[in-house]
Amino acid sequence: MAHDTPGNQPERKIGRGRVADRIVDDLRERILGGDLANGSRLPAERELAEQYGVSGATVREAVRVLGAVGLVSVRHGSGSFVTAETNTMIAMSIAAVVQLQDVGVADLLGVLGALNRFAAQLAVRDATDAEIASLREAAEKLAVIDDVDRTIEALRAFLRRLSEISHNALLCALCRYLVDVQVDLAFEMSRGRLSEWRRVAGGLHDDRLAIVEALESRSAERAADLVEAYTNRAVSLILAAPQAKKIRISDPRYSHLLTDLLNTKLNSAAR
Repeated sequence: MAHDTPGNQPERKIGRGRVADRIVDDLRERILGGDLANGSRLPAERELAEQYGVSGATVREAVRVLGAVGLVSVRHGSGSFVTAETNTMIAMSIAAVVQLQDVGVADLLGVLGALNRFAAQLAVRDATDAEIASLREAAEKLAVIDDVDRTIEALRAFLRRLSEISHNALLCALCRYLVDVQVDLAFEMSRGRLSEWRRVAGGLHDDRLAIVEALESRSAERAADLVEAYTNRAVSLILAAPQAKKIRISDPRYSHLLTDLLNTKLNSAAR
């Protein structure tokens, strides 16, 4: 695909309608289509204004919108850069739905369970023996729970690996973000206590090994059923933590906690 070079930009004047929105649509297409590559600097405000035949204020409004959806990052003093990272865009989308629809913890993790079920079915079909072996290796690292930080990283690695070996890019991106939220939620509910991680992560060790064994035997339905059971049990264990017991499942604070976790991950992804 041809790339326009600075100083040789074609006019991109747009038709009627809300001008800033039309500029957003055009720039989004250029970013997602690769005309404006990830990491590249957007043309200067004056240059964009000339291309579109609009004022600098209109260009600034369009760039702010692109920043809000994770496609552009504005660096004061340096300009605006394309940041079309899948994780950031997914984070923003999920966080927005959670806040707008007041999605609860069980609902969010239920979605992760459904996605993981599908991931297991795909992995049975598409994962190599070596990839399944790498999942077993990740599971076995959780046999002994003796350090909170190591446990968190090992748990992330196992759950992320399950979706990675499905070889479905969209599924993997969705699961990666939701897995991180689940692990962060478990940490929040445990208050970082090793005893709680032994109860939750340690209590699920046999379940993780059973999932691996089902994948090794290439049993799609068994693997899917075990993943679903694992997710349901994980949610129950997390919500049985002493900290969680202080808050009723219908309490708005659950949604607030979830929103805070999502926003924290969103800010981290955007940096």
